[in-house]
Amino acid sequence: MKEVLIIYYSQTGQLLTILENIARNIQGDNVRISYYEVVPKPAYDFPWKKEKFYDSFPESFLQIPTDFESPSKTILDKKYDLVILGYPVWYLTPSIPINSFLKSADAKLLLKDTPVVTVVACRNMWIMAQEKMKKLLLDVGAKLVGHIALVDRNINHISVITIAHWMFSGRKDRYLGIFPKPGVSDKDIKEAERFGAPIKQALLSNNYDALQNEILALNGVRVNPFLIMTDKRGNVLFSKWANHIIKKGEPGNPKRLKWIGFFKNYLLFAIWVIAPIVFVVFLLTYLPSYKRRKRDKIYYSSVALKEN
Repeated sequence: MKEVLIIYYSQTGQLLTILENIARNIQGDNVRISYYEVVPKPAYDFPWKKEKFYDSFPESFLQIPTDFESPSKTILDKKYDLVILGYPVWYLTPSIPINSFLKSADAKLLLKDTPVVTVVACRNMWIMAQEKMKKLLLDVGAKLVGHIALVDRNINHISVITIAHWMFSGRKDRYLGIFPKPGVSDKDIKEAERFGAPIKQALLSNNYDALQNEILALNGVRVNPFLIMTDKRGNVLFSKWANHIIKKGEPGNPKRLKWIGFFKNYLLFAIWVIAPIVFVVFLLTYLPSYKRRKRDKIYYSSVALKEN
């Protein structure tokens, strides 16, 4: 009997549905699937309160762990043949609950020498978050063998509006009745079950060498060269903001909240003013950077980790 553990944090429920659809074509035929939900203490409410959402930025980006409910003894005492790890992206980084778990002794116990397939569901920028995920998995001795990234396919500025509506209202519907629904499309969520077959084949054969290529053949990862540039630049700027704000005290501190307000205004400016400028620069350098973009696309579609 092959044992598979699905580890996840899904604030909205979207990611859990995706994972359940993937699992549909894995379970059975001598494969048993267990689930472990990472539950932070205290929990993050959904929908978000705006102040809490922005005030979570420094700890999220700087990957500062928080407390969470440990897996049951039944889960911790079992050795798994495969772990499927589902995570959302917060501020260009794996979410605080998932980051907290991966920095724990529980993660080392469950993931050491274990094949892992990561599944991310987010608005659109996941590249640098996955790079951080690769390092977290390396630190606990896990073996990354596959990656799936499902995103909101609407254009950047449309998805900014719709995701804000979803996060702060809790409703995954058409904002004002005219915008598209936010998040990963219903079609992509349902069709995520297609990834189950190659994962199961690799599991049963205990050979994951071709798995990522099979996932890519099923359009499991789409790398947007412009978003690579935006993601990298965002990480540089977020680092400056996060390291400054974290010095202003604990979450909720009035001095810190003042700077969180400045960051919120900066974030809006970056989305609506800086990002279009970056896009123009991207277009101007499109031809000269062709070879680098081709290398980047191959690398970020893979499960490899660049050496420092």
